[in-house]
Amino acid sequence: MNASSISKASGRGIPVRGNDIDTDRIIPARYMKAITFAGLGKYAFIDERLDEKGNKKGHPFDDPRFAGASILIGNKNFGCGSSREHAPQALRDWGITAVVAESFAEIFAGNCTAMGVPVVTVSEADALALADLVEAAPATEIAIDLKAERITAGAKSFPCAAPHAYRNALLDGSWDSTGTLLEGAEAIKKTVSRIPYLNHFQNA
Repeated sequence: MNASSISKASGRGIPVRGNDIDTDRIIPARYMKAITFAGLGKYAFIDERLDEKGNKKGHPFDDPRFAGASILIGNKNFGCGSSREHAPQALRDWGITAVVAESFAEIFAGNCTAMGVPVVTVSEADALALADLVEAAPATEIAIDLKAERITAGAKSFPCAAPHAYRNALLDGSWDSTGTLLEGAEAIKKTVSRIPYLNHFQNA
C-alpha cells in the first residue's frame, strides 16, 4: 500500500449546521493575504464565531463540548462560493481531518482531497442523525471507512459515499502529488537525460 494511502479517518464530531455554507464564511477574504497557509486555523469561521468586539457568538467551533473534535458534520452544498484553497486549509489547521455532509461544492471537495482530507456524503436524514447524536453525546467516536463506504458513530452505522476519483486518489495515495513526484524521481531523471536542453539540470 502506498505510504500516502488514506483509507480511514476517525475522531469526535463537530456539527456545523446549515445549507450553503460558503468559503467566505469558512474564512473571510481579508485573511487570504498570508504568504503561507500556516496559522489560518484561528480564522476559521471567525465572523460566525465573534462579533465586532471579539465577543463569542456561540459557534460550535467555540463550544467546549467539541474542543479537539476532528470530523466536521455539515449539510447541503458545504464549501460553495469561491474556489479559495484557504477554506479547507483553515479547517485542517484548526484540526479538521474529514468532513461529512449531504453534498459539497465540487472545487471544495477537490481541494480537500488534494490535502488528504476525506469528504464523504450521507443522506439528509443521516446527516441530521449524526449531528443530533454528536450534540447529545459529544464524546462519541466517529470512524469513516472509505473502503467500506461506511461511517460508525458509537453503536450506529451509516452508509457514505465519495466521488469515485477522489475516493480512489485517497485509497491509492495519488492525492499526494509531492509524494507521487518523488516516487517518480528516477523516471524523471531518465527523461531529462534524453532531452538535450534539459541535460544541464542533471549536473545542477
